[in-house]
Amino acid sequence: MTATDQTIERILRDYDTITVVGASADPAKAANEVPAYMREHGWRIIPVNPKADEIVGEKVYRTLADIPEQVGLVDVFRPSDQTPEIARQAVAAGATALWLQLGIRSAEARDIAEAAGLLYVEDRCLIIEQRRTGITREAN
Repeated sequence: MTATDQTIERILRDYDTITVVGASADPAKAANEVPAYMREHGWRIIPVNPKADEIVGEKVYRTLADIPEQVGLVDVFRPSDQTPEIARQAVAAGATALWLQLGIRSAEARDIAEAAGLLYVEDRCLIIEQRRTGITREAN
């Protein structure tokens, strides 16, 4: 089952912070472009990457468990086969939504997220969905 427009719009409206697992320091990669774009449109970004210290001007955390605050929306830029473990970590960190970027799908990650009551989106790009819906954080 694919994510509904209602779920996508709810996530874009309700979450002001996006925790990005697999965020990249390389501006040529979507895992940098998407967080940078979302930041420019009013969302706060918390990058997660074990090999970087700063991405899109934000302090980077090594793992979801290292983040010293409540995690809400977790956006994933990792291969599909890594997403079940990321889903488990997101649940353990108290996340309430899990978003797998365009081209990333996992029935197991979906099952883990949905069993824990998380909102779930897969195989969708935050930029494409933000542009389609016109939702920004600037006016909120």
